[in-house]
Amino acid sequence: MKSIETKKEYLDYVDKKSPNSPILKNCFNAFWVGGLICSIGQIIFDFCKYKGLEDTACSTVVSIVLIGIAALLTGLNIFNKIGKFAGAGSLVPITGFANSIVSPAIEYKSEGYVMGVGGKMFTVAGPVLVYGISTSVIVGIIATFFV
Repeated sequence: MKSIETKKEYLDYVDKKSPNSPILKNCFNAFWVGGLICSIGQIIFDFCKYKGLEDTACSTVVSIVLIGIAALLTGLNIFNKIGKFAGAGSLVPITGFANSIVSPAIEYKSEGYVMGVGGKMFTVAGPVLVYGISTSVIVGIIATFFV
């Protein structure tokens, strides 16, 4: 192989050797998998509504079930395969959040339940929780005084 002498030659070499990403296929897979997850949520919502629950209770049940399914699939190493196939489509907020909590918990289980699972479980999701809870408190205070 000929030695690469300049930055331009190196970039040309990398472009030749790097596979092109099938963008349309990836977007299509993300779209239909994300749509499927949302459709499953809607089916659960409609079932709860059929059973006589109010909208807020139906929404709570949908959230709990989707989090449970995502956590279970993460534990069985199925959610990661779905993520590789669907990309961002599998990260519909609630399922992606459940995956971001369960994955580190599984990975650090060998370090023990307190320092491993408990300590590392929120490494990815922790900032989301902190900023989300802080923002909700601030909005609540503002709403109390100005609404």
